[in-house]
Amino acid sequence: MKPVYVTHPRIIPDKLEERIYQRVISEHAIKENVLVVLPTGLGKTAIALRAMAEWVEMNPDRAMLFLAPTRPLVEQHAKTIEAILNLPPPVVLTGTLSPGKRKGLFTPPQVVVATPQVIRNDLATGALSIDLFSLVVFDEAHRAVGDYPYVDIATAFKEVKGGRTIGITASPGSRVERVKEVMGNIGVLPSGLEVRDGNESDVLPYRFGIAVEPVYVENPKAIGEISGALKRALERRVAALGRYVRLPPGNEISKRTLLDAGRGLQTQIARLKASGEGVPNDFWQASRHQAVAMKLSYAIDLIETQGVDSLERYLERLRTPEKRRSPSTGNFLGDPEVKRAITLLSSIKTEHPKMGKVVELVRAELTSRADAKVIVFAHYRDMAELLVERLDSLADPRIRPVRFVGQATRGVSDKGLKQKEQVVILDDFRKGSFNCLVATSVAEEGLDVPDTDLVIFYEPVPSEIRTIQRRGRTGRSRAGKVIVLLTRGTKDVAAHFSSRGKEWKMKRMIEELKGSFVREKPSRPRSQLLLDNFP
Repeated sequence: MKPVYVTHPRIIPDKLEERIYQRVISEHAIKENVLVVLPTGLGKTAIALRAMAEWVEMNPDRAMLFLAPTRPLVEQHAKTIEAILNLPPPVVLTGTLSPGKRKGLFTPPQVVVATPQVIRNDLATGALSIDLFSLVVFDEAHRAVGDYPYVDIATAFKEVKGGRTIGITASPGSRVERVKEVMGNIGVLPSGLEVRDGNESDVLPYRFGIAVEPVYVENPKAIGEISGALKRALERRVAALGRYVRLPPGNEISKRTLLDAGRGLQTQIARLKASGEGVPNDFWQASRHQAVAMKLSYAIDLIETQGVDSLERYLERLRTPEKRRSPSTGNFLGDPEVKRAITLLSSIKTEHPKMGKVVELVRAELTSRADAKVIVFAHYRDMAELLVERLDSLADPRIRPVRFVGQATRGVSDKGLKQKEQVVILDDFRKGSFNCLVATSVAEEGLDVPDTDLVIFYEPVPSEIRTIQRRGRTGRSRAGKVIVLLTRGTKDVAAHFSSRGKEWKMKRMIEELKGSFVREKPSRPRSQLLLDNFP
């Protein structure tokens, strides 16, 4: 069936498909501040653009502000706005433009597309007045908590008479308190919550299925022996640390527990230094045990969930002269069980079973159809590089992988990608020059990553928000598939089920929020609903 397009004087013809649920939500956004919670791929940006087109007709003398968390996403939103809205070309403000050059760049009814850090800084210095804007869009609105710049901008904008706020997100979080915090921070009342889970009758025609499949692998015996040696070393360090600080009972001490212990020790050491009392040797001993325990915990995660090559690269970095000067590094490398693990490591070349599974899955997908695309998510940059090397070694012209990481450069061998390089890679991926994007978390949020047929998690992530963001890279324009690789008996399994549990809680919480207005007393006007009305 031929699509029907939105007809509006401020929307370029044949650019925005007409969808009933988008029209309903955008009309609501004209009446009051809204937070739009909608699964990835169902057009949150389109809803904002429809509302902006109508709003500028009502407020032609003021500009509009569209905020996004990263520079690449700002650039992409600017291109979308220019391609769809019949307005002067948008002004892009990011940290690459000096404050002096940012002044006086735009005139109403122009749209300013910016990173929140730039706007917050300009408001603080007086280089920009929030009164210039009649409407603000907060993309990835779930970030509007704590000290994130969205909070300060929204607080300032609340003082603007007649201003309108639109927040959009696919993953608001699994706790009602967090959603209430986001809404309160950006000035959205309960009546302004617009939620669709994708199962509504007017949304279903535009939703494509995503099949999620966990795939389990078993670590070989050799990896188990290395892990066992490191675990024995960790047990001793935790026992030693327990003589100085209070730790939870039980044999399993999490990385978070160790981090908390480290923060507590550093706080006490700083207090003692400030008081002039001097720091007893026990504190330094405890701090050293905690630092070595952190390294051991990290090494165990690497060998169990990443493999031999990842652990070898980590050990190489610790052996550099700069790292070896650290007392905790010397203690770590000098531990008898760590030495045993290193000896075992040098005698085996066993590939982690996940590596072979990724190769198998990618090859099957990309050789089955010429236009297929795959994204492989890996937590560690080392693994992203290793996966690209392994896929390249196949020398199959049908498999064209590329590494996609963040901008930070970490040493000579770990070069980051500049913003322009990221954009070029994504364009090449979109065009098919590359058909397998091997990415770290940089591709989860804040980038316009093209739709794919298969998404592979090299390891699960315990965050429901990050899981949803990763999964949302498929199933946008056609049915998609997600495969999560899990190594039995490791933290992979706990992380997977933690994420599933949080996502289930989020869905329940959203249902509660959706039904909260039905339970409101009919006599209370919508305009008087308060955040405390939530169950």
